Amino acid sequence: MSLAILDARQWQQVVDLRSGRPTESDAPATEMVKGLLDRHPFPGDRDRGSNAWVTDTALDLIDRYEPGFAFLSYSQQYYSCRYSPLAPEERREHVAGAFAEAARFAAASGMTTALVGTGELVPAKTPIDLENLDGLSVTSNWCAHYAGLYDLSARDHDELSRHPGLSRIVSKQDILDLFGGGPADGDRLPEYMAVAATGGYFKGTSLRRLLMIPEPSAVIPVSANLGPVASLTDIRAQILSRLAAGERMALALVEGVGCAEFGVPATTCANGLDWFRYEPGDAQFLAISTGRHPIFQHNGGYRYYLDDDEHKPYPFSGYFTEISPDTIGEAYSGRSIAVGNRSMFMHVCTGCDVTCECFARNLYNQGLMAVIHRQDKME
Repeated sequence: MSLAILDARQWQQVVDLRSGRPTESDAPATEMVKGLLDRHPFPGDRDRGSNAWVTDTALDLIDRYEPGFAFLSYSQQYYSCRYSPLAPEERREHVAGAFAEAARFAAASGMTTALVGTGELVPAKTPIDLENLDGLSVTSNWCAHYAGLYDLSARDHDELSRHPGLSRIVSKQDILDLFGGGPADGDRLPEYMAVAATGGYFKGTSLRRLLMIPEPSAVIPVSANLGPVASLTDIRAQILSRLAAGERMALALVEGVGCAEFGVPATTCANGLDWFRYEPGDAQFLAISTGRHPIFQHNGGYRYYLDDDEHKPYPFSGYFTEISPDTIGEAYSGRSIAVGNRSMFMHVCTGCDVTCECFARNLYNQGLMAVIHRQDKME
């Protein structure tokens, strides 16, 4: 049973991760993680101390757990640039700060730390409103590039084909063909997927104004110390190979940063297939962690609300109804940790023994959550 520990400053609750129900645990692992959360309150998504929180929390956890692998996410610069008007020099300071924190972690932990940039940000220029369609559109506040389309009329097809903010409309069969899937793989794929052009974004339900959005980057940077990788799905194999050889490794994602701003020597790898490019988010995390494309299970256009009822498992794991069994943390037999300021992604997408993440929703700081997946390794 995986345990989650919720921390809202001066209040903590242990719950069963799958059911979300409160439970009791006085195991040494639980007490250790409770103390970790108490010592490191989260400052907020856009706070300048947010990336330092990742480093400090990870180093504290390393001192107490001694893992061979760490998975980190530095996201403060991504949130700040996405929603806050920043002068170019100020943005450079935010990005430089993220690389400085990754370097501090590497020096203090002694781990070989491979860095991955998740892609450039570009100005949000063209809002795409799909509310007037005869059919149904499904969008997400955190997915600018893709929208699912259902029951389109002939008028819908005609209007969408001429929309200036769209780069293409692809069918379910097109997606299955691109990713090598069969009919059984298409359950969660929309009938059609709308793909935004650079600078275009689908209007979700968020009241916050988008200023910058991910660029549909064909390639993303990977620090040269990892070695050559052709695709983001190859990163996992490189990490596991080095771990199997006895090297202590860390993988740090620097969010909202592409090749132009990457602060260390780097190579590049493909960030998708053909027209499909990952933007910073859960699907990109999963592609890196599992070494495969998760488009069939989770994509920007599926009708996630059909799963969201009172009996939904994993109520603290966002849209997810299961924890992937083939993440990098699951594949590594040694001890592993994950720490990041990208909310639920750390426990859902990494599969590490112990994860610590901000419990923030739509930039509202609600505290912290830690998940213990493998108590047996901590005994």
